[in-house]
Amino acid sequence: MNFDIIVLGSGPGGYVAAIRASQLGMKVAIVEKENLGGVCLNWGCIPTKALLKSAQVFDYINHAKDYGITVGAPTAEFGQMISRSRGVADGMSKGVNFLMKKNKITVIEGYGRLVRGKKLVVTDKDGKKAEYSAEHIIIATGGRAKELPNLKIDGKKIIGYREAMTLPTQPKKMVVVGAGAIGVEFAYFYKSIGTEITVVEYMEQGLLPREDAEISKELTKIYKKAGMNILANAAVENVDISGDQCKVTVKSRKDESVQVIECDVVLSAAGVTPNIEDIGLEALGIETDRGTIKVDAYYRTNVPGIYAIGDVIPTQALAHVASAEGITCVEKIAGHHPEPIDYNNIPGCTYCWPEVSSVGMTEAQAKEAGYELKIGKFPFSASGKASASGSKDGFVKVIFDAKYGELLGAHMIGANVTEMIAELVLAKKLESTGHEILKAIHPHPTMSEAVMEATAAAYDEVIHL
Repeated sequence: MNFDIIVLGSGPGGYVAAIRASQLGMKVAIVEKENLGGVCLNWGCIPTKALLKSAQVFDYINHAKDYGITVGAPTAEFGQMISRSRGVADGMSKGVNFLMKKNKITVIEGYGRLVRGKKLVVTDKDGKKAEYSAEHIIIATGGRAKELPNLKIDGKKIIGYREAMTLPTQPKKMVVVGAGAIGVEFAYFYKSIGTEITVVEYMEQGLLPREDAEISKELTKIYKKAGMNILANAAVENVDISGDQCKVTVKSRKDESVQVIECDVVLSAAGVTPNIEDIGLEALGIETDRGTIKVDAYYRTNVPGIYAIGDVIPTQALAHVASAEGITCVEKIAGHHPEPIDYNNIPGCTYCWPEVSSVGMTEAQAKEAGYELKIGKFPFSASGKASASGSKDGFVKVIFDAKYGELLGAHMIGANVTEMIAELVLAKKLESTGHEILKAIHPHPTMSEAVMEATAAAYDEVIHL
């Protein structure tokens, strides 16, 4: 069983790499121990968005009177929401299976381990082993929920994102530990359908601590207004799960005060850990650094013929990043000349409500880099489309280099801003100046006008403020 390329893992990095390799005329196999599509399609990106859409529809119905519509009191059918989410995920996984067949990619079910000689040994669910070889092997084994030392996930009272999507009953009270994308998305979902939410974040900045400080501040304000308890600059000391309720001890990092919060379930949303254990790295001498695999600009490890992409390398743990890395990797293998990925131009999206999206430097990062800045902001409260749609929360913020007009960063919070950020990614890719963005006519009325208006504000030309 010899192949040109074998991909270990079928997430958005692995299956995209496999398809691109097949398009380039290679004989390809992909190894998967669970479901095609990996975490993203089955337990991450897609099913969570289905849950969030259910929460958003529930919100709309609850505020139907604001739009001149009278309806009866709605009920959130938690089990049906979960069922719909799983159905969407299953459909997407079947879609990947179709793509594998369409592109004549051999799917090998089982757990793969690297062995010397550019080979993989795959153990199936019955314990049977088979050996496969390839000129090139791409590691795309993804990541899993990070487990904190004092917050061991038991799947019942202390859960990770997988369990959060398949709970048998809706909890009355939940503590969410970690205010990154996973944490704030689940906080929004559960709060929207009636669960009492407390969010604990270790970093001082609070919600979405890696985003621009003004974005974090705005989302924190909105979440607090919605009735969530937000504890920033705080740490979970321990969780007592001996009784019917979880007792979460939280210590302030500012004044060291301690409080105990009771809840039904604790969601650990502290990030992602790469899956690099027990896949044969040590046997081949593949170099790692702080839990990730070391690669060059084209994802080659130190061992010839072995590559790594996605969450297992020290780049942004995002589905679209893994996909881009997979395409770049196989195009280089095929003898093409792809340019290395610009990791300063990667869009980040968080699908809470209001949504958050960003690209490039935050204001603090740009100042630290020594740039003289022109910064523009435009609030959606001044947007005609936002007012008409009833979604006036949030703003667009753009950051330019004052000397050359280079777009350094863009940060948005508001309705559907995850659909708007691509304009700024493209502008940054094409090295567009602030003046060029400003003079590109945007349609009216749209939410995207706020990009033009924010740019105008940076250059003291704003009309609608």
